[in-house]
Amino acid sequence: MGASLGLLGAAGLAVAAICLGTGCSSLAYYAQAAGGHVDLMQRARPVGEVLADPVTPKPLRQRLQLSQRLRDFAVDELKLPDNPSYRRYADLQRPAVVWNVVAAPELSLTLKTWCFPVMGCVGYRGYFDRAEAEALAAQLRAEGLEVRVYGVPAYSTLGWSNWIGGDPLLNTFIAWPEGELARLVFHELAHQVAYADDDTTFNESFGTAVERLGGRRWVARHGTPELQAQVLLAETRRAEFQALAQRYRDALQAVYASAVDDVTKRARKAELLAAMRAEYAALKSGPWAGYAGYDPWFAQANNAYFGVLAAYTELVPQFERLFERQGGDFARFYAEVKALAAMPKAERRARLATP
Repeated sequence: MGASLGLLGAAGLAVAAICLGTGCSSLAYYAQAAGGHVDLMQRARPVGEVLADPVTPKPLRQRLQLSQRLRDFAVDELKLPDNPSYRRYADLQRPAVVWNVVAAPELSLTLKTWCFPVMGCVGYRGYFDRAEAEALAAQLRAEGLEVRVYGVPAYSTLGWSNWIGGDPLLNTFIAWPEGELARLVFHELAHQVAYADDDTTFNESFGTAVERLGGRRWVARHGTPELQAQVLLAETRRAEFQALAQRYRDALQAVYASAVDDVTKRARKAELLAAMRAEYAALKSGPWAGYAGYDPWFAQANNAYFGVLAAYTELVPQFERLFERQGGDFARFYAEVKALAAMPKAERRARLATP
């Protein structure tokens, strides 16, 4: 995910927007997707080999060692899949693995969707080449849509690539703070546990729930007092950001659903966005003591931004309640989520919403 949304702790299932099979709407799109993924896999080396290489810089060596402790913890404590994923490392020599394009109408928070074989329909489309992502964004803007292009530091192949080495660790996120690195690894592994091919919000909210639950457990058991303080501060800011954005998302949704004319809707939308940015400025200059990590999000926020945020957070409280109902047992929790993922979308959402 991008610089701001990345603070939520997850990269997102970008591969769902990269057609890895036949039936793509564009042969060129399929070619860039397949070529980009093959290049990524060819660059990956076993972590042990990178650690044994005398030219490996010490900071990278330390981060890779940490990543393997996190990977073992994911298996032993969080009951996430024990497979080759995140046991190799690749330096892509760029800041993101793919760039996602998301779009929504001017007066709606519903994301435009693209549908692909195997992966189903998703609310974003991914490119290994940023220029191609920007070209699609320009086309969508010309159609009157509000657009966001953001870099994704990692994506999941849902376990499909484990036979050829699994999803690798990448230079795009390996240097993240310990708490955020833990959350990302746990989130991406969660996508190998359960995936509903017609429900981006279900998939990403599940990943976010696992990263939160797993991240807290990691810090509680292995974190130094300094790390615990850092994570607490980051979680506090994250929660305040999400609460602020959600309030204004709800307000915008009410405006868009109202019976007033479009001119009035546009005026009210502008007022709400201005009020949100003013409230953020007060938060930043007050309790956050100048912390600017969310500046890009608030500066550019539009309907596409709100749509992406909702996909990663909307159902998280429901997943956390489900985890509590399973007695905090990850294996039982995953079994319930797998059962939900196999249901039709309407039934799945109704079951998940059960208190």
